Amino acid sequence: QVQLVESGGGLVQAGGSVRLSCAASGRTFSSYVVGWFRQAPGKERDFVARLSRSGYSTYYADSVNGRFTISRDNAKNTMYLQMNSLKPEDTAVYYCAATLKAGTRVGDYAYWGQGTQVTVSS
Repeated sequence: QVQLVESGGGLVQAGGSVRLSCAASGRTFSSYVVGWFRQAPGKERDFVARLSRSGYSTYYADSVNGRFTISRDNAKNTMYLQMNSLKPEDTAVYYCAATLKAGTRVGDYAYWGQGTQVTVSS
């Protein structure tokens, strides 16, 4: 099992940047595919980005491709989401997640963080 704890959210102006971190417990973090999801008020939780175990293969939702970057440091048991050129529609609670499988659906991920709020003002 792995436990995940996000940090780094907050209030940012449109066009600005924020970096989210997600610290994982356990010695097998490198065994997991990791991802970021987000949930805006009144909406479903949506896929944002996914990263392979090695950190070399990424996949992004169209809405964030080119603006967001997912990364990981397996030696530090930590994953990141660098968010640039933020827009008001990026406002949401952001969740990190981990899976022994792979995918872009909420149901593909067994382990979740508690979420961190990102608010982008116009």
